[in-house]
Amino acid sequence: MASDHEEAPVVNKNKRFRKEKRAFSLVILHVHSSLQSLTFPHSWKVDQFTAADNKAGTFTEESSFATLFPKYREKYLREAWSAVTQALDTHGIACQLDLIHGSMSVRTTRKTYDPYIILKARDLIKLLARGVAVGQAVKILDDNVACDIIKIGNIVRNKERFVKRRQRIIGPDGSTLKAIELLTQCYVLVQGNTVSVMGPYKSLKEVRRIVLDCMKNIHPIYRIKELMIKRELAKDPQLATESWDRFLPQFRKKHLRTSEKTAKKHEKLETKNEARKAAGLAPDAASKPEKKVYTPFPPAQQPRKVDLQLESGEYFLKPHEKKRREERERREKQNETTAKRRAERAEVYVAPIEEAAPTVDERRKRRRKELETEMDGDEPPNEGKAGKKKKRKVKDVEDTESGSL
Repeated sequence: MASDHEEAPVVNKNKRFRKEKRAFSLVILHVHSSLQSLTFPHSWKVDQFTAADNKAGTFTEESSFATLFPKYREKYLREAWSAVTQALDTHGIACQLDLIHGSMSVRTTRKTYDPYIILKARDLIKLLARGVAVGQAVKILDDNVACDIIKIGNIVRNKERFVKRRQRIIGPDGSTLKAIELLTQCYVLVQGNTVSVMGPYKSLKEVRRIVLDCMKNIHPIYRIKELMIKRELAKDPQLATESWDRFLPQFRKKHLRTSEKTAKKHEKLETKNEARKAAGLAPDAASKPEKKVYTPFPPAQQPRKVDLQLESGEYFLKPHEKKRREERERREKQNETTAKRRAERAEVYVAPIEEAAPTVDERRKRRRKELETEMDGDEPPNEGKAGKKKKRKVKDVEDTESGSL
């Protein structure tokens, strides 16, 4: 009887109320197969929001946004503010330019019918504050255009490294920036510590990825190459449902081993020596540190800070005396540094040493020596008439020089 009835499985009392999980993998496969049979349009058409679509009428509350702008943008904003006001009036948005506090503000009015347009107006004044021209910034009011302001100022601490990597986004003559704009269909402006981007939502992610990777020392050319491959793959309808990972390049950082680093260093040194040899200079020998003599004995124990203070007598000083001594040492050090910097600045104003023009007597002596060396040549000095002729000639030259002076 007991053999006929199977024994009930032992269930843990802590798990007796748990339900069995459904086979989600089967559900996902069923949904995937049903989606494949459907056909979707290439892009969903979004109708423009008009006043007739706002059934509720005027808004019950007023929404407003404000943003600050730098001092150098004041002149441009003052000239172009009429164009901004005209663009926002069509959507029923009021705007104000405060030159005293250096801020721009936008707010809804009773004429505003689109509830989302206030966020677009907020993006508009943000772009104007970041250096975007009015003609370009007004395009943000379109429903198909979005914007993203990428902050890059706090990614790199070193100022020189930050400037180099920011310049890498622009590229030589703006070629890299132009390639990014063409591939992503976005407007990109690099200004100060931010990068302003305008374009479709999908492309904003790509530009943000390129910019942040560039600031993390990954060159934009890798991402540009990847975007070019993706654009070519999108033209093939057979690859629309397949993964593109096998086509995309996998870029990895190359870590050199110690031997490779040494070989690279020697190669650079050889190139340098060849260049010096071609220029007629002596080859530059690699400076190796001197080998220390091995001793099995440990080095002598260094004295403690207290021992040094006992030797100098500082240990027995009172607190106010110690403080006075430290201040005096600090002041002396500051005076030395100040004098050194003052001397460096004064070097610019020191007049260079100029050679004075030779006087009349110096020129006569020099001319006389030149004539004597010319007449003497390799022959021994002649006495008699030849010597007298030579002296007479030197005297004639001196007379002519004095006459010219």
